[in-house]
Formats: sequence, structure tokens, C-alpha cells
Amino acid sequence: MKNEPYTSRIRRHTPPSPTKKNCLFAFLIGGGICFAGQWLLYLYEALGATRDDASTLVTVTLIFLSALLTGIGVYDRIARVAGAGTLVPVTGFANAVVSPAIDTKQEGFILGVGAKIFTVAGPVILYGVLCGAVYGVLYSVILWFV
Repeated sequence: MKNEPYTSRIRRHTPPSPTKKNCLFAFLIGGGICFAGQWLLYLYEALGATRDDASTLVTVTLIFLSALLTGIGVYDRIARVAGAGTLVPVTGFANAVVSPAIDTKQEGFILGVGAKIFTVAGPVILYGVLCGAVYGVLYSVILWFV
């Protein structure tokens, strides 16, 4: 098949994507997660935590809730509706770590969970640390010459 007939056939059989609806749900649910984080920050501060401690508690709470919802299968249902809205850094990262762990637990803790837990999150950790190190070196070199 030539490219043009194949492309037109694909377009004819592919359902249209509801882009505006997807963007709206991503915005609302992602914003809702951020709103919940801000509300938790105010709650922890009202309970007497300092701003730094409250921020840490919010992060731990959001990671815990994301891992829990992933474990009981709710996070995936939310992600089907919200799409990229569930990729808010902390909750999306927790989901990316917990999902492979759940999927590979039958293969054992060492060769299953231990070997595959960071299949999705591993590159994020690797390149995040690597980019941070490169940025630090470049920043130090620039400061040295300035």
C-alpha cells in the first residue's frame, strides 16, 4: 500500500479525539489534586506544623493516597477520565512506581518487584539527577568566570 491510501484509510477508521473535553477534565482533575494539596498544607499548618514540615507532610500524604488509590484500582479509573491531569508530579510519580510493582509481584520480590519497580519512574529519576548535576556544574563554571 502506498502512503496516501493507507493514511486516508487510517483517518477514516479512527474515531475523532474529544480534545477539548480531555483538556477540560485534565485541567479540572489536575487542579483538584493541586487544590487538595494546598488544602492539606493549610490543614497541617493549622494543626501546628511549620511551613516546611507541612510541605513535607503534604508530599507524603499525596504519595500515600496515590499509592493507595493505585493499589485498589481507583487511580487508573480517575486517570482514564483525567488523562494528563493525573500526572501532577507527586501523584503521577507515585503511580508510576506502584503500578509496575503491583503488575510484577507474582514474579517475586527480587526478580519481579525489585527488578521492575522503576521501569517507568527509573528514567525520570536518572535524567532528573543527571540534569540537576549538569546544571550544577554549568552554574558553578559560569559563576567562576563571572
